[in-house]
Amino acid sequence: MTNAHGRSSRDTVFDYHVVEGRITGTYQGGPIQTGHLVGRVTGVDTFELLYHCVTTEGELLSGWSRGVAGVDLAWRTTLTFDWGWLPGASGGGISRYVELTDEEAPNPQEKRGLQGCAGAPIRIRT
Repeated sequence: MTNAHGRSSRDTVFDYHVVEGRITGTYQGGPIQTGHLVGRVTGVDTFELLYHCVTTEGELLSGWSRGVAGVDLAWRTTLTFDWGWLPGASGGGISRYVELTDEEAPNPQEKRGLQGCAGAPIRIRT
């Protein structure tokens, strides 16, 4: 599910890394030329992030989100966010993301999964 006020698309891939409660990551694809995120784990399955990106149209955007991590019926990591833009852009809402399978991943050799939040990257697509 994508949000009407969001800029990512099905072609946007997010790479998340979680180490000792700190979250870092990058994202790109579709209308996103490049993006970065930082955040922190706030509970067993909750987190908060700040993010910024440059779109293929040259927009410079930044925002915040609070999310919940889960697992779907296929045992893929899911992330559901309540998010908004920081001043300069309008909108916000709820977005849902799901972990890429080996067949969907741009680089299937990369290790993915929560791995007890031990630093293994999680590849997510909108």
